[in-house]
Amino acid sequence: MKIKWFIYISIILLAGCMPQSKYQPQKFNMPEHFRVAQVNSKEKDSVLRGDSLIFRIDTSHLAWKHFFRDTNLIQLIETGLKNNFDVREAYKRLEMHRLQFKQSNLEFLPSLNATAANSNWQFRSEDFYSNPASNYYNELGTNAPSTLYGYTMQHMTGLNFSWEIDIWGKIRSERANKLFNYLATTEAKNAIQTKLIADIASGYYQLLLLYAQLQVAESNYELSKRTLKMVELQYQSGNTTALAKQQTRSQMLVAKALIPQLKLQISEQENELQFLTGALPSEISLNHENFENLFKSLERNYSVPLELVRYRPDVRKAEYELWAANAKVGVAQTNQYPKLVIDLGFGVNSMLPRNWFNIPGALFGSLIGGITQPIFNKNRNKVALKTAKIEREIKEIEVQKKVYSSIIEISNVLTAMNSLDEQIEIAAEQVKNSQLTIFQSNLLFNSGYATYLEVINAQRVALESELKYNNLKQQRLQLKVKLYKALGGGWN
Repeated sequence: MKIKWFIYISIILLAGCMPQSKYQPQKFNMPEHFRVAQVNSKEKDSVLRGDSLIFRIDTSHLAWKHFFRDTNLIQLIETGLKNNFDVREAYKRLEMHRLQFKQSNLEFLPSLNATAANSNWQFRSEDFYSNPASNYYNELGTNAPSTLYGYTMQHMTGLNFSWEIDIWGKIRSERANKLFNYLATTEAKNAIQTKLIADIASGYYQLLLLYAQLQVAESNYELSKRTLKMVELQYQSGNTTALAKQQTRSQMLVAKALIPQLKLQISEQENELQFLTGALPSEISLNHENFENLFKSLERNYSVPLELVRYRPDVRKAEYELWAANAKVGVAQTNQYPKLVIDLGFGVNSMLPRNWFNIPGALFGSLIGGITQPIFNKNRNKVALKTAKIEREIKEIEVQKKVYSSIIEISNVLTAMNSLDEQIEIAAEQVKNSQLTIFQSNLLFNSGYATYLEVINAQRVALESELKYNNLKQQRLQLKVKLYKALGGGWN
């Protein structure tokens, strides 16, 4: 919480005190609401306003623990948020940007460098244009040699201060750039976390679907076996043909073949879910009946306020990248202005080691202040400023593109919900009708009023309709995941 408040205060303090502070992004057209087309057969050629529906989502509902309430799913998500490889990498990248931003707070201070026991010896020969340092050889009482004599010797210990005065806000602009890059990285981490939660929920619903389909296949297989026994009895009594027995057996094998196929898919889906949670392949314990319970508990008639688009991490990331690009404009602009640097040095320096700390004779000090104004730098500074402004314009376009694509994505999800709700109603009627057909065909077949073809056809239709019905319910559950992801997810 302290870090968040510090960041907010930093943004306020940075605003209005940098050369790029007067910048305002260009506004672009925004709709009043999401478009939710009425695609079912009840009301043709009409459009529903997204904010006219019944159920309403706000930011508190987006927190994933409120959005996904299945106990097993919550446990998988919690494990994934701790151990998922992508999330762990995202936190490491976030830590790097946090350290860079933290370091940028110290750029306002002068630099201090210490030189301890620095020795500098230079040697020359007689053809060098100058003479050896005479005092050195005079004090030694010797003549200077002609080859590789000691030309100059220095022994120094001291401190050096260097301070660039932030007259035009260059350092503040650089700090703002690091701040917004840090915030953009935070949103990138949130986007990865949202994607992970959506992927785990989607995989979990897919796993429940596979178990539901397995139950349908096994039930239909058992029903087909009973039908085959009846046909075999009629064949033995001479009331039907061998063809009837073979075709009935073929229908039974269709259902039987689905069982190992679905078990393989269940194993693969469990391994994929375990990978998302950072675990090794293993079986996932869950309540197989949850598929139907989760479908029945789905909310209908969502209403989504348009302003929720701004909570999407990809939109917020694009906005922070725009402000980071704006800060780069400030840096490029201040590079055209004079730069004031103050250098201060203090310490001891001597030619001979024995005079190193001869105070005050070995003391030295320096104070240098300079204003540097770029005059002709091969047009580099002007090109850098124009390039930074173009990059900022590109980021503006990216923000608009991200907002528009988000609005389209949410509108499509809401429309798909309307469509699927009606498809599911129709599929439920088909399942009910197919089950009644099986019951009636068996009665008629036992009474001799229906053929074996009518019986196995009824079983085939029932198998297909039940599998389709489950697929539609799973798609409806997946739309809930897509809505969560499209709205940006909640990170609490």
